[in-house]
Amino acid sequence: MSSSRPSDHAELTHPNPPGDQPDPADLPDVAATEPDVFARGVGFSDASGSSSDSGSASDSGSLGESDRPTIQDRLAEVRGRIRPWSAWTLRAKLVASMLALFTVLSLATSAFTVVALDRQLMSQVDDQLRTSVSQLVNGRPFDTGLGDRDGGGPRGPGDEGLIAFFPTSPTADVPAPAGTASAGGHDRTPLSSTQLTDLSAAGVGMEPTTVKLGGLGPYRLVSSTGSLVNPQTRTVTSGTFVVGLPIEQQQHTVQRMVFLAISTLLGGILLVAVLGTWLVRRNLEPLRRVAATATKVSQTPLASGSVAIAERVDPVDTDRRTEVGQVGAAFNDMLDHVDEALNARHRSEQRVRQFVADASHELRTPLASIKGYAELSRREPNAVPPTVTHAMGRIESEANRMGSLVEDLLLLARLDAGRPLEEAPVDMSMLVINAVSDAHAASPGHHWDLDLPPEPVEVRGDSARLHQVVTNLLANARTHTPDGTRVTTSVRPEGEWVRVAVHDDGPGVPESLQPNVFERFARGDDARNRAKGSTGLGLSIVAAVSKAHGGRVELDSRPGDTTFSLLLPAAS
Repeated sequence: MSSSRPSDHAELTHPNPPGDQPDPADLPDVAATEPDVFARGVGFSDASGSSSDSGSASDSGSLGESDRPTIQDRLAEVRGRIRPWSAWTLRAKLVASMLALFTVLSLATSAFTVVALDRQLMSQVDDQLRTSVSQLVNGRPFDTGLGDRDGGGPRGPGDEGLIAFFPTSPTADVPAPAGTASAGGHDRTPLSSTQLTDLSAAGVGMEPTTVKLGGLGPYRLVSSTGSLVNPQTRTVTSGTFVVGLPIEQQQHTVQRMVFLAISTLLGGILLVAVLGTWLVRRNLEPLRRVAATATKVSQTPLASGSVAIAERVDPVDTDRRTEVGQVGAAFNDMLDHVDEALNARHRSEQRVRQFVADASHELRTPLASIKGYAELSRREPNAVPPTVTHAMGRIESEANRMGSLVEDLLLLARLDAGRPLEEAPVDMSMLVINAVSDAHAASPGHHWDLDLPPEPVEVRGDSARLHQVVTNLLANARTHTPDGTRVTTSVRPEGEWVRVAVHDDGPGVPESLQPNVFERFARGDDARNRAKGSTGLGLSIVAAVSKAHGGRVELDSRPGDTTFSLLLPAAS
């Protein structure tokens, strides 16, 4: 400040009404008298330099660019690692939902708190500024005016503050804008020309405005029109007063509140994650026990035989007043109904099997009588008309076929009843040789091949039933393939199993029939026409006998390549 300025003896008057707002355009442009802060071109490069730099950077950046994964590749990799929401467990969904809800509410609450605190502190500063402006409007004297020391009178808002005067028309008393600022205590520092320029360019009015002043930090400022009067010369200098308060402390307070809110939010998220996981796990424990019971029931064999489902949900988890209890109670009710239905099915199957066994047993005697009388008619010494001879021959043939059907039904009934089979070492190589010899004699039009290992292969089982199984497989190939078909029977040990396979290059089993080919009375379509009559029980006997021996049957069929396989446990 110039020492010639008579501010120490100036007196403040206000020709303008207190309610008038000063026009920022009336503030003198201090920047016009100051040199440019930045020289032309500082911080910028010319076009040629920029182009060369970018070109070199482009050349260096293009090296190996094709080998680097793109952002899309990285995003696709991240998306591949994240399971979709539908694949999350219920526990994970509940915990994630709680965390998301807590985070959203906490963020909203923290943001509201920080904003409210900032507005409250800023409102207090604005009230102090309005009070200071009111003191100027009311014409309170300033003993030191804009001097460097405070004479004990009001200096402005609070112990820290800023006051500046911008004359409308410079006078000898106030030839240029001037002002002082205090950072605490009673010492004031004159404002520099740069700081005055910032004040002039800020367009401060009656409404508080935040301006960041170099060397002083952020200030909250208001302005008011007024005049300085020199009591000695009575010279009046009109202009604009600018009064401000530092808000750096308020900003630090808000920043501390933001840090506290973020810390509290992170701690809350961690606490909710731990406690929420424990609570969800604890409350879903009954549902887990219900699921465990359902898993045990799903592993119970229910396909055939007498089934007793002993598993039930614990009564503790069947309280119908809770959602999980309703699920547990409904599951128990369902198990009761399923158990009753399975037992009813078993009783029905038992009655049918008993009926088939009784009927087959009762049919054996009349069938034997029919075949006996038919055979006796051929021994009749007297001449019998040809038509009668033909009729008796057909009766004997159908009686034999009926007898075979009855024997098959009786065998299936015994196997269904679980009657034990004979168990003795059986040489499958010799058994297959005999069966293929019989098949060759029955159908010389087929080509019968054997593929046997050099050493005998043994299993333990019922020799007669196993011979019947192999015979049925060969009869199936003979019956459902035309003459000239090559049928190859092989025996191979496979670890703990012995595989007996019958392969033919015939038309194959229709795809629609393959799932049910081992069912009883399964019939083929025109693709596998039978050259001779068939009861439809041959392959079902193969499946039943193999199951009774602890084995299984397999089918792999396509036109020109059909293989029926019998797998039996190898003899230890």
